[in-house]
Parts: sequence; structure tokens; C-alpha cells
Amino acid sequence: MDRSPSLLQWLLKGSLVMQIFIAIIVGSVLAIVAPQLALSLDILGGLFVGALRAVAPVLVFVLVMSALANQAQGSNTQMRPIVILYLIGTFSAALIAVALSFLFPVELVLEAVVERSAPQGLQEVLSTLVFKMVDNPVNALIEGNFIGLLVWAVGLGLAFRKATDTTRQMVGDLANAVSAVVKMVIRCAPLGILGLVASTIAETGFSVLWSYSHLLAVLLAAMLLVALVVNPIIVYLHTKQNPYPLVFTCLRESGITAFFTRSSAANIPVNMELCRRLKLHEDTYSVSIPLGATINMAGAAITITVLTLAAVNTQGIEVSFATAVLLSVVASVSACGASGVAGGSLLLIPLAASLFGIEPEVAMQVVAVGFIIGVIQDSAETALNSSTDVVFTAAASHSGANVAADLSSYRQSTQS
Repeated sequence: MDRSPSLLQWLLKGSLVMQIFIAIIVGSVLAIVAPQLALSLDILGGLFVGALRAVAPVLVFVLVMSALANQAQGSNTQMRPIVILYLIGTFSAALIAVALSFLFPVELVLEAVVERSAPQGLQEVLSTLVFKMVDNPVNALIEGNFIGLLVWAVGLGLAFRKATDTTRQMVGDLANAVSAVVKMVIRCAPLGILGLVASTIAETGFSVLWSYSHLLAVLLAAMLLVALVVNPIIVYLHTKQNPYPLVFTCLRESGITAFFTRSSAANIPVNMELCRRLKLHEDTYSVSIPLGATINMAGAAITITVLTLAAVNTQGIEVSFATAVLLSVVASVSACGASGVAGGSLLLIPLAASLFGIEPEVAMQVVAVGFIIGVIQDSAETALNSSTDVVFTAAASHSGANVAADLSSYRQSTQS
């Protein structure tokens, strides 16, 4: 008697990563051989991304509140080193983007002007972040304002620490219930990815990207360098252990999903589930992951820097080393304004371009180019941003030996 699992059992309980890879292949084939059918599958991708975005704010709010309410006195959540790693990673990414832009300068053919509102200065970006912190909690849930949710969750979580054991247990049970819903949503990832891949390729094709191949090459090269060289170096310096098992695990488990959802905020449930399976401390990742979706924006810093310098080259403006470093700082700080929204970094280009006296009309033409290549640029940017959240959280949460042990345990659990 054949005791091997049936196809249906494999589809329901098999490796999620392998199912996603198969969904990518099937979606690509459908887009080529049956484009009309592929376009109709857009509903699957829309439902999946919508479900992730719907559950992410509730998950962040409840988990952070529960983690703080039930946190043992004197426990260490390692948040300071995680935030430091976030800032170092984002600034390093901007410097890499500057270096590649100098080595392989990009010039653009600017035509159409796109009318979109964009921040006018750093003060506007920073003031927006501050006002998000004091947002109404109900409105923050509705709008997906994770900064506001974090502030309210921290305040309520600290207040609940003085509550009765029964109340704290109720908050913990609520967090477990929301986590169970998240797991059900994540199990639908293969169908969602199938719909996203099929509809995207069927709608945009590949020909539109060839005219911007040089720009895309610089952007993707910078992101690959950060993901495969810069981030591993940062992790190694912190853990003194081989960083690549952790880096590759995060790229595979988090980066692939983020590539197709194109939203760090929507990928928060995926990252939290990965942190749980890596056996990281819930008190730490329940705060660091949503925080990373807001401030850990290496990919956004690369996009802002490369496209701004492309505009500078197109205008024939000379850039000094000191100005390039200043651009890196501005891009790093401004990247926080991207806030996990698909394509959010593009609207910050006029802000960075203003450093060089480039008029808003010209800068918005560069934004228009960004939206044309966004099907690749924004996907790769989000994959880098979101996977790095888990990389730095894991690196800062444990010593190198513990990370290696947890990865080994994780591999055994996924193979069983």
C-alpha cells in the first residue's frame, strides 16, 4: 500500500516555500500562454495582499501590547542594538548607491511630467512622523499607521503590566488568537503569489523594462550588494559567526513574499511568523518587526539615491564627495517616510533632488520613470527592506552560536 502523501495533502501541508516557487513558475507560464486568464487571476493576488494588510495592524497592536503587558521584570528585549543595526544598514545602503552611481553614471530621457504630491522638505517628513505618533488609535488601525499603533500599544502594554493576572492572560490569549488568524492567511500565500505573478507579467510584460535596463542594473546591483555583502558583513561583525545561513533563510522565507506583495507593512505577518519559527524572543520581534517596516529602509535609500543622482547627471550638475555623503544622509532619513507603502520611496525623490537645485517639474519626471520600472524596482526594494528586518532582529537577539542553533532547528522542523 502506497503510504506517500497525496497531492492534496502536500498542497495543504507541504513546504510553503516550495509551494510559492511552484506558484511563481505556474503564474509566469500562464501569463505567457494565456494572458487573459492570467489577468483574471489578479483577484487572488488582491485578496491575499488585502488580507495581509487587514491583519497586520491588528497583529502589531495586539502583539506589542501583549508582549509588554506580560513581560517579566528586568527582561532584555535587545531593541537598542536592533535599531542601531537598522540605521547602520540603511546609511550603508545609501553609500553603496552613491558609489555605484559614480562608477556607472545613469542619464535619463525625461519626457512626461506626472502630477503627484510629494514632501517638500525634511521638516515635512519629520513632522508627519510626529503627528502619526499622536494619531487616534482607531484611525491608526483603519489607516495602517504603524507608528501610531506602536505608541498606543506600548502605552497600553505598560499600563496593563499593573493589571490583574487574569487581565494580562486575556491580553495574551487575544494575541494568540490573532496569531492563529495570521497563520491561516499565510497558508494562502501560494495562491496569492500565483495571482500576483500571473497578472503582473500579463499586464506589463518585459519589453517596457529594456529601455531602462542601465538604470535597473544599477538599482538591482546596489540592492544585491547590500543583501549579499553589506548586510552579511554587519551581521558577522555583530555575531562573529557565518552570516549567510541566516541571510539566505530570510531572503527565501521573507524576501520572496515581500517581492510580490511590494509592501513591508503587508509582509509584517510573514516576518513575525518567521521570527517565531526561528525561536526569537516574542517581546523583541513583536516590536522590532513593525518598527523595521517603518525605519529600516535600505532599499528605499538606494532608490532615492540612485534616481536622484540620475536626475543630477541628466541635468549636467557636478557633485562633490561631501554633497554625495549629505545626499546619503538625506536619503537615509527620508526613507523613513516610505513607511511600508508600495512605491512610497519614489515620492521622496523631489525632496532629495532639491539638494541640487533641481526643479520639482524635472524631479517628478524622474518619479514617472520610477513608476515605469516599479514592477521590478519596488519589488526588489521591498524584498530587501523586509528580509533585512528579520536578519538584524535575529542577529541582535542572540549570539552567533544561538542563531546557528536556531537555524539548524528551524531546518529540521521544515523538513519534517
